[in-house]
Amino acid sequence: MSTSVSASAAAAAAAALLPILTGRRSPPASRVPGISRRRIGSNPRLFSSSAPSPVLPAAAMATDGAAPAAPDAGSKNKLLVFDTKEDLAVSLAKYTAELSEKFAAERGAFTVVLSGGSLIDALSKLTEPPYLESVDWSKWHVFWVDERVVPKNHEDSNYKLAFDGFLSKVPIPPGQVYAINDALSAEGAADDYEACLKQLVKNGVIAMSAATGFPRFDLQLLGMGPDGHIASLFPGHPLLNEKERWVTYIKDSPKPPPERITFTFPVINSSAYIAMVVTGAGKAGPVQKALSDKQTSSDLLPVEMAVLHDGEFTWFTDKPAVSMLQNK
Repeated sequence: MSTSVSASAAAAAAAALLPILTGRRSPPASRVPGISRRRIGSNPRLFSSSAPSPVLPAAAMATDGAAPAAPDAGSKNKLLVFDTKEDLAVSLAKYTAELSEKFAAERGAFTVVLSGGSLIDALSKLTEPPYLESVDWSKWHVFWVDERVVPKNHEDSNYKLAFDGFLSKVPIPPGQVYAINDALSAEGAADDYEACLKQLVKNGVIAMSAATGFPRFDLQLLGMGPDGHIASLFPGHPLLNEKERWVTYIKDSPKPPPERITFTFPVINSSAYIAMVVTGAGKAGPVQKALSDKQTSSDLLPVEMAVLHDGEFTWFTDKPAVSMLQNK
């Protein structure tokens, strides 16, 4: 069973990992290879988000167990559409397990960033066979893209959500689960979490992006709100423009609770891989806008600002979430 210690204490403890990681640090950002492009999941529809007409004609979709069409050569943006949430969860588990194996072999560590909301439910298949036994959970280091400044046992806590639905069911070492220090103010918790990340970069646990100078997490598992917000970065909020901090805080969140900490876009956009998990008709509007080719820089939603510098961005969606694309 997993638990956690405060971020700063965990970072100090992680220094003991240095002998394991020495000589196995991540390759430069430009040399991080892509995940194998074999079929994942149960007949998802796969296409590049840069395509002018995203929905593939029926004749082009996978049938009779055939693998879906590969994305365009060189594309780093993909969209997967699943018939059911069950199919999505199966595919997401396989995707995550493959990345876990890849980074554990390359770096001796796998850094995973979680969000809140329905994302945790989508990870359910990782807590079941074969992944419960086959994944090397000892290599996992778990972080949060944002957190509400509440006690860890509070119903609004992203840590509690992840612990109850995922972390308590897999054997990740407790010292490798980096929760915020909930005894601090929002500003203090943000400063403490950023200090934790910097220590882990120094220890070699977290990779550093040579291109951006910000931490390069192996995988960020993100969700999106109905207003197009990701992490605790909301439409029209000044934090969208933060360019220096790794972690910052918000005291006036338009969605309760008001006080939170959050990764900034430079950190999100320095990731090696992002899986954006979005389901339901209530999010069809932002999905349509994010995947439209008619974007203007003046009215971007936060989700549209998540653009990887050198990585692979995959949308995991269901039919209702892409319904406005299909009806174009």
